[in-house]
Amino acid sequence: MDTIKRVDGNRSRSMRLGLILSAVLTLLIFLVSEATAQNGTITIPNGNITMNITTGAAGSQPVADVDVTGTLRYWRKAAIARVTVQTSCAGQRFTLKVLATGVTRGVAAPEVTLINGALAVNLITNIPSAAGWTSATVTLQYTASATFAQGNSAELGNDVHTVTYTLQQ
Repeated sequence: MDTIKRVDGNRSRSMRLGLILSAVLTLLIFLVSEATAQNGTITIPNGNITMNITTGAAGSQPVADVDVTGTLRYWRKAAIARVTVQTSCAGQRFTLKVLATGVTRGVAAPEVTLINGALAVNLITNIPSAAGWTSATVTLQYTASATFAQGNSAELGNDVHTVTYTLQQ
């Protein structure tokens, strides 16, 4: 893991902001690989991902890391259903968001900001129970971001998230 360069206190603030950032955040997301909810099943076939914020423009905030390699697959239930998401991340320091894209069965909710200990939030709603389909797969778009004020993982440690998806009526 690269570290952000520390600048001697004698240098000016503008000099600090002019440095190229490296590894502001290493984020490991441990996804629950399969969960059964009531009479439906939901899976995360791709497993764990790692995200890094490694660049920033001089004088501005670090550039967010976006990952679209994850997928989520859910099966039709006997009634209209939804997929919820929540995270557990002790000592969370950085921002993590998730968005379901390519939703063909149900309605994608707006991008969700995952906060340690927060209640589960809707990710996909109005999943139909109608015949004609058995399962659907969507892409999970994760965005990890940090500000200069939040610090960096080289000095503060990584955020390690356990993200839980639940299929429920």
